[in-house]
Amino acid sequence: MSLYLYDTAARELREFVPLEQGKVGMYICGLTTQGTPHIGHLRFAVAFDVLRRWLEYGHGYEVTLVRNVTDIDDKILRKSAENGAEWWAWSYAHERETTAALDTLGIAPPTYEPRATGHVPEMVELMDTLVERGHAYAAPDGSGDVYFDVRSFPEYGALTRQSIDDMEAAADADPRGKKDARDFALWKGHKEGEPETASWPTPYGRGRPGWHLECSAMARKYLGDTFDIHGGGVDLRFPHHENEQAQSRAAGLGFARYWLHNAWLTAAGEKMSKSLGNGMTVGEITKIARPLVVRYYIGAAHYRSTLEYQPSSLTEAEAAVSRIEGFLERAGGRALAEEPILPVDELPSGFAAAMDDDLGVAGALAVVHDTVRAGNSALDSGDTETARRAARQVVAMTSVLGVNPYDPVWQGDTAIESGLESTLDALVQDRLAARAAARKERDFATADAIRDSLTAAGVAVEDTPSGARWSLARRADDSKD
Repeated sequence: MSLYLYDTAARELREFVPLEQGKVGMYICGLTTQGTPHIGHLRFAVAFDVLRRWLEYGHGYEVTLVRNVTDIDDKILRKSAENGAEWWAWSYAHERETTAALDTLGIAPPTYEPRATGHVPEMVELMDTLVERGHAYAAPDGSGDVYFDVRSFPEYGALTRQSIDDMEAAADADPRGKKDARDFALWKGHKEGEPETASWPTPYGRGRPGWHLECSAMARKYLGDTFDIHGGGVDLRFPHHENEQAQSRAAGLGFARYWLHNAWLTAAGEKMSKSLGNGMTVGEITKIARPLVVRYYIGAAHYRSTLEYQPSSLTEAEAAVSRIEGFLERAGGRALAEEPILPVDELPSGFAAAMDDDLGVAGALAVVHDTVRAGNSALDSGDTETARRAARQVVAMTSVLGVNPYDPVWQGDTAIESGLESTLDALVQDRLAARAAARKERDFATADAIRDSLTAAGVAVEDTPSGARWSLARRADDSKD
């Protein structure tokens, strides 16, 4: 089957055909290292991690994924100064926090992760090309600022389908010296009071790169003049991605062939942000729920749908993950992790169909849970062969979605730890046997008391025609009040 993706520029589903057969080049805008990331920041990373996995597993592509680090900008300079820190130390500390948060949520590392400050020569080269072509100019006041001339490029506004006259003035640089208030900064001249270390020499004077120029230069270096997919959050469409496309194409580059944008993760109907006080850092939220559960929650909705955080969101995600874990434990446990991942053509057809329809993860997860139910029914009827096959299918499908409980990334996180499985099962089975005996004697008070004690310990009991079975309903968190 063919993969169809929603191209934001075309505003329609398009069949994905890579520039080079068998290979995909993808650039996604990473985080600005100004502070500690929250889960709203990381939704983009989960969404494009799923896309990468499906491109590789579902279609056999060799994917080169570039995710940049914006390690110099106005906010970093301002916040580092407010906290009495060197800007580069402030930036690096939060880059490490960001990397740790991404690792915690099981997001595979990119092929390349370039820092903006390491690619100034490539930025100056691109800027020189734009000046030579008449699409950029140095501010006449000698400030060292260099601007992109939006009216010199007729296609400006094409990505977001806006007219220049309807746009607001660019807010990313001093308006003095601009030909048009909408012209945006390619280069920001060094200003009095800014650290000298936050500037680099250029033919236009010392300064630092504008945000938009950084991404165009880094995408070109690692993916070439033209590449397949550019992705990021929907809030980046304008001005960031519009400006990236304009400056790259004005320089004669093909740039991105498909544009993909993920929607926000909101809380109380508003975009999750530090300024609103509704941000939840990964460190905080993983005190409430396991990292695997947080990953499941963030990735369970379609990437173009707004994901609204509710107090019950993680409880529901935990229940869903526990059902998957419970079935896999019944069907073979960690031995499943030692078996080869099934090829995509051995999965339920509905899974691939959902994923090929613009990464329909909700439909794909419905197939996962249907397979879990069918597998449990097979076990109940004694059909271990069918159950085993269903379990391998579940392992493969959850691997694509980044929520396979047996993935090594979740070591120490899954509901049942490898070394405790048999011991815990023996203890719970002993209590279930006592409960069954009490029910047989019609001592329902004792039977209910046993079940209640197991529930209090985080063990969910489900009565089936073949007897009771159990799973861990939640992770006990002794640190909570």
